[in-house]
Amino acid sequence: MVSGLVFVRLLSGHEEAVMEALRQVSGVERVIAVFGRWDLVVAVQAEDIDELASMVINKIRAIPGTTTTETLIAVRLKGPKLFI
Repeated sequence: MVSGLVFVRLLSGHEEAVMEALRQVSGVERVIAVFGRWDLVVAVQAEDIDELASMVINKIRAIPGTTTTETLIAVRLKGPKLFI
């Protein structure tokens, strides 16, 4: 399984419609409206990276009112000292 966060920027006035459309996308776990550079943070989960990419490109970015996305893929950190 691959988990991630998709940050979404919207056209003004499209917040409710995009949030509702996102809730219908398979793999979307949570949709959070935020203030700042991004308008929404979307928690997603997919079987693999290809499915995650397809979800973002073909479903999330295709929703009318969505202008920009940035995807952060979650990783598992192993061991106590990965960075010094």
